[in-house]
Amino acid sequence: MERPHRDVRLLPKAHLHLHFTGSMRPGTLLELADRHGVHLPEALSSGEPPRLRATDERGWFRFQRLYDVARSVLRTPEDIRRLVLEAAQEDAADGSGWLEIQVDPTSYAPRLGGLIPALETVLEAVEDASRATGVGIGVVVAANRTKHPLEARTLARLAARYADHGVIGFGLSNDERRGMARDFDRAFAIARDAGLLAAPHGGELAGAPSVHDCLDDLGADRIGHGVRAAEDPRLLERLAEAQVTCEVCPTSNVALGVYEKPGDVPLRTLWDAGVPMALGADDPLLFGSRLAAQYGLAREHHAFTDEELAELARQSVRASRAPQDVRDRLLAGIDDWLAREPGGSGTSGAPGASGASAGEPVPGQRADGRTGGPRAGRVTAADGTPL
Repeated sequence: MERPHRDVRLLPKAHLHLHFTGSMRPGTLLELADRHGVHLPEALSSGEPPRLRATDERGWFRFQRLYDVARSVLRTPEDIRRLVLEAAQEDAADGSGWLEIQVDPTSYAPRLGGLIPALETVLEAVEDASRATGVGIGVVVAANRTKHPLEARTLARLAARYADHGVIGFGLSNDERRGMARDFDRAFAIARDAGLLAAPHGGELAGAPSVHDCLDDLGADRIGHGVRAAEDPRLLERLAEAQVTCEVCPTSNVALGVYEKPGDVPLRTLWDAGVPMALGADDPLLFGSRLAAQYGLAREHHAFTDEELAELARQSVRASRAPQDVRDRLLAGIDDWLAREPGGSGTSGAPGASGASAGEPVPGQRADGRTGGPRAGRVTAADGTPL
């Protein structure tokens, strides 16, 4: 007989890896495309996630092309406000009490009056959405590594200007196989001097060396993806020792062909090595699943127990730039979720949870404060679904 389990949608958590356009609801994409006269390819209009494989240059180009088409439907401040509000609503439904959304303002500047108006539109939308949903939101300004490093420095200065007005971090995205991390070191230095989090992508399409580059050249506080670190035991030790969180997006990894199936994503390898993780949805518009489904995947395909899922949620909160009161509330809500009887009902503690005191030892948290732990016995959902 299968053991009952707790609903991961009710588990308070932080969402640290979500791209701006990629957060859009499929229905919103269709509506905005119709409103603005944008022709969508069948891959974006069929109602099913597109078939993607980005491990070769042609596949990555197709992925980027679909993303660019989706981005083109965001043309007005109202479109931006709708996207951010709906992203926050989706996160709230999945138990997230804190969201860090990544945006490259250069992508929206031409239609919104320039870089500064574009970023201010996003920040105003974030403030409104947070107020409406109760989900705290921070913005990570991201440079594009396929563009010139001078553009990244411009974006870093822009991010620094708004460091006390909603921007919490600086990132580097797009194809890791293009450009060298060290070419962007001055941009990250600008962001670091402003107190911003450094969260570049690495260890997804490129292997473990790209994670080393993020650490050595960019001073990464977190790694966007980082799963390919599993290929280098010494790198795993380094990440664990420094407690650098990897923003792992399992569904994305499979959809883009980094791994063949969900069970191949090395969640257990990172966990057993003590590397902290923050599960993320990346681009749900293109990959078809949101935040709670990533926790369901960890349970179904990697036998994570409820105690281990709770620790994964704690890791996401600890790695976030959420204000201390939000972190405390989420951590208390996680303990409250774990204190409930499996299979029982209850409301999510994400926006404002109460319960057992945060910080109690749980399976997977070591005496030295490092996370991860020995592999537990397999527990699967009674109904066979990820949730």
